[in-house]
Amino acid sequence: MGDQDPAELSELEEEATQPPETEETKEGPESIEVPEVGTAQDLEAVYDIPVQVSAVLGKSTMEVNQLLKLGRGAVVELDRKVGEAIDIYVNNRLVARGEVVVLEDRLGITMTEIYKSERT
Repeated sequence: MGDQDPAELSELEEEATQPPETEETKEGPESIEVPEVGTAQDLEAVYDIPVQVSAVLGKSTMEVNQLLKLGRGAVVELDRKVGEAIDIYVNNRLVARGEVVVLEDRLGITMTEIYKSERT
């Protein structure tokens, strides 16, 4: 390659960066069919798939020796303040934030913000 003049090299580089000509490129691109957007009825197949929903009140970091010292009645301080929104995960993906509510003798959550995922 050292013996070729610069004009020949630039022609070779241009050829290398251009896609090879095929029947499609000569006649124009082949049309691609885009599927129609599905309806709710089309999604029925996934309605019965179980998902895991988790509500995270807060998080804390500690060393193993601190963890081993914890006993009955120990209090672990979390990174959230009282009244601050909690994170709601579906299958380990953050999907919303909300508040804790009491439902008779159980805890529940009310979603106050729902995050829309951007699929690429």
